[in-house]
Amino acid sequence: MKRKKRLIWQIFPSFLLITLLSLLAVSWYASSSMRHFFLDQTAVDLDVRAVLLEQQVVAHLLPLDPAAVDALCKEMGRLSATRYTVMMPSGKVVGDSRETPHLMDNHANRPEIARALAGETGQSIRYSNTLLQSMMYVARPIKKDNHILAVIRASIPTTFIDRELRSIQLKIALGGLLIAMVAAGISLWISRRITLPVVAMQENAGHFADGDFSRRLAAPDTEEMAGLADALNRMSAQLDRRIKTIVSQRNELETVLASMLEGVIAVDNEERIINMNAAAAGFFNCQPEESQGRDLQEVIRNSALQQFVRKSITSKIPTEDDISLYHNGEKTLHMQSSPLLDANKAQIGTLVVFNDVTHFRRLENLRRDFVANVSHEIKTPLTAIKGFVETLHQGGVDKPEEAERFLGIIKKHVDRLSSIVEDLLSLSRIEQEDEGKTIELEDGYVKDVFQSALQICRPKAQEKNIAISPDCDEETSAKFDATLLEQAVVNLLDNAIKYSEPESTIFLKAYRKDSEIKIRIEDQGMGIAKKHLPRLFERFYRVDKARSRTMGGTGLGLAIVKHIAQAHGGSVTVESALGKGSTFTIHLPVG
Repeated sequence: MKRKKRLIWQIFPSFLLITLLSLLAVSWYASSSMRHFFLDQTAVDLDVRAVLLEQQVVAHLLPLDPAAVDALCKEMGRLSATRYTVMMPSGKVVGDSRETPHLMDNHANRPEIARALAGETGQSIRYSNTLLQSMMYVARPIKKDNHILAVIRASIPTTFIDRELRSIQLKIALGGLLIAMVAAGISLWISRRITLPVVAMQENAGHFADGDFSRRLAAPDTEEMAGLADALNRMSAQLDRRIKTIVSQRNELETVLASMLEGVIAVDNEERIINMNAAAAGFFNCQPEESQGRDLQEVIRNSALQQFVRKSITSKIPTEDDISLYHNGEKTLHMQSSPLLDANKAQIGTLVVFNDVTHFRRLENLRRDFVANVSHEIKTPLTAIKGFVETLHQGGVDKPEEAERFLGIIKKHVDRLSSIVEDLLSLSRIEQEDEGKTIELEDGYVKDVFQSALQICRPKAQEKNIAISPDCDEETSAKFDATLLEQAVVNLLDNAIKYSEPESTIFLKAYRKDSEIKIRIEDQGMGIAKKHLPRLFERFYRVDKARSRTMGGTGLGLAIVKHIAQAHGGSVTVESALGKGSTFTIHLPVG
């Protein structure tokens, strides 16, 4: 790349070159003019000298006296430092101030002589082979009655002219050099005066480029530079306002995106990520800053999402779908896309919004299961009751003992329906009280709850010869609703009795640990498989449906326990394994 030159080194050499060329042109013209002037003056002087000698030479031409003419030439030449030569119209030299006339060549062919013989004054500058130097010759005719008697020529060397010209040229050169130095200084000063405001503007423009818009340019003296400085200052102020607006809008957008629980990903038409908020990064376990500009397939390895984005870009219409994630547990995300448009309404990508609908989908499944289970649990006894009632109504039973057995079965199913309705009402009431926070918690001792629960459950335990071993300190207390907590303990004990083998022991224990009271019901029954534990507290969920119905359960007992614990601000947990029994723990906060 060609190196850039500074402005001053473009302006200053131009000024200096113009000045030097002007000086050279003036010097050449002056020198040439002086040379012509000197030559013209010398020619005039030689002509005057020839005229002065002409009057004296005429006296020796009529009649011709060559010796007198030659002597006169030598005498006048010596006195005036001028070479004089007198020639006849034939070109023969009859007198010369330097040489012997009869030894000299015929001069008729000399240009100045030829012009003089034509009746005019001739002039010539040439190298003299006789004197071995450059000479100026001026010849004029000597006339009498318009008849040329002879030609007289005066000449001097041009050496002194050249010497004088060299002296003048040296003076001109020295003067020109001095002028050039002064012009160079002035040019440099003018160049710096022009470039300094430009340099200052460049420095401030650099600050503008770095984002510092607080500086302002001073107005230079020139109108154009002042206008440019004012334009730059106004541009700086406008850029400052616009950048602050853009930064503010960007910060607001980033704040909104960062505060959203929904995930947002903007993707261009080449499926490169434009932006991603923290919620979306959390869903897909990546970093928003490192994702920008990278391909979606490189950042998020989820084929369902990639196909959804590709379809959204291609279709150019809003679309929606669900995908499943298996990072830190299974999640269900609901995706909605819409075209991403620029200022000209042209599509530049797609915007995808993610909502974590795991809880809602689970609730929907629970609702469907609940409706199906309630329908099934109620329909089964109703079908049986209807069948036996129709049999009795149609008189299909003749024996009183058979009718009595039918009525007993009907009563059993009615009791089961009653239990289901009662448990549903209890569960609904507990949920409403929990949501409305209308449960009144009072200080009480846990051992009192144990005693009440044992009185209710002991007869069933004695039927299977199951021992219940309570373990509770006399001082263990907490804030609770005694009726609800008693119901929860009874439900857990009832389940433990149902699923424990005869001659086994159930351990009922309460103790304080850290900031909570733990109530543990541990049995030695068949245990529960690990896959059932996450859904154990759902309504109507049964590990062994056939056995549960045989034992008379409604499938709502553990759901009631969970909501009672939650109504107290606590929770219930379970630990179990097949063949090793189960341990249910109610956690009640203290304080």
